[in-house]
Amino acid sequence: MYGIADLDNCYCSCEKVFRPDLEGKPIVVLSNNDGCVVARSNEAKKMGIKEGTPYFQLAELFPGQKIAVFSSNYELYGELTGRVVSIIRQETPAYFRYSIDECFMYLPNEEYRMKNEESDGSWDVDSDSSEAAANSSFFTLHSSFLQTWGENLHKRVKREVGLPISIGLAPNKTLAKIASKLAKKYAAYKHCCMIDTDYKREKALEWCPIEDVWGIGRRYAAKLQSLGCKTALDFAKHHKDWVRQTFNNINIVRTWQELNGEDAVPNEELAKKKSICTSRSFNGMISDKDTLRTHIANYAARCAEKLRMQQTVATTVGVFVNTNAFREDLAQYWNFQELRLVTPTSSTIPIVQAAHDVLDRIFIQGYQYKKAGVIVMGISPDSPIQQDLFDLNAEQIQKMRRLDEVIDRINRMHGSETIVIGAQQYTQKNGKGKAEVFANAIKHDFRSKNPTTRWSDIIKLR
Repeated sequence: MYGIADLDNCYCSCEKVFRPDLEGKPIVVLSNNDGCVVARSNEAKKMGIKEGTPYFQLAELFPGQKIAVFSSNYELYGELTGRVVSIIRQETPAYFRYSIDECFMYLPNEEYRMKNEESDGSWDVDSDSSEAAANSSFFTLHSSFLQTWGENLHKRVKREVGLPISIGLAPNKTLAKIASKLAKKYAAYKHCCMIDTDYKREKALEWCPIEDVWGIGRRYAAKLQSLGCKTALDFAKHHKDWVRQTFNNINIVRTWQELNGEDAVPNEELAKKKSICTSRSFNGMISDKDTLRTHIANYAARCAEKLRMQQTVATTVGVFVNTNAFREDLAQYWNFQELRLVTPTSSTIPIVQAAHDVLDRIFIQGYQYKKAGVIVMGISPDSPIQQDLFDLNAEQIQKMRRLDEVIDRINRMHGSETIVIGAQQYTQKNGKGKAEVFANAIKHDFRSKNPTTRWSDIIKLR
């Protein structure tokens, strides 16, 4: 049995934790550089605010309406959601974090529950039992126990962290995702919905539009709709051979299997990303190469950090740049190229160097650039690493690894970007010296404070 804990309106809920005065008021969170709406509270959704609405249009579209606006504050969101994961770690025998606001959980069967009830009443089973519980295809479950457990998990997270979560329980991950959507939408579920019978499964699939099914992208959703599959149930009723012949895609076949009650999506394919992209639209436009190089260095450094977090290395570094397609009065340019690394790595310095080499190839003077990004690909586990015969420098590789470990540890202890490489620093606004780091180089006029991670922002009582 699988569960998924999904935070409700994650970014907006995080902003409300230390602002109880915002309860019941419309809230929106903006993208980087305060560009457009990326998150909305339920009240904002009811007003008709759409995701992707440019910030400057809010006053025009909703005149006279008081809307609480916030810049993205990922430091705050990461810290608060990390507290939620720490609670989930205590409540479940096995789990993995799927995204900043979602966490999959493995729930043991009745045999393990009874075993633990006889001891201390906890879910603390040994690793072998946990793996057996996660991989087993059939459990004899007490629905009332699991339903109560899910409701209590919601209450604990709300009480200890202040964030609302919705919990979905089902025999596989895809159905659990659908169950969590139902738990969000209908209050009667008390924040926990369980799909444990074929009748409940078919009713849930009949309710779920095909475009909302986890694993069905926009392109495949459009194709399925053209073939008459408007809901998840329409798709699930087709024969497996029809799915194979129509799509010739193993992931779509696995999604079909899961909608029909099978456990088909491997856990290891979800735990680690196959490619990592970091990109931003600029606050204004950039024409000089030096400023663009600094942005690319920061994007590459973020990609390297994410590789180390999931204990992987990359074999290819790609860079893209493009101008503003909405400015028809300006010359347009877009380009993307990649560079294959001699030895796979997750170290910041070689990845930044590779990104700069690619930028040198694609940069053309005279254009006004609006967006750029770095993509690392060919991702594999960081051990063992296949080294090149003509690039065998084990001592240098170990030095880079130790340097990255020290920098990551310091940045975790003292805050993001406490230490960065020189290429990541932006020139001061007066043009003299190097001072600004990436977090302060983007526009964030409405950013909230970080009372749990910065001494300067700690809450003061009157």
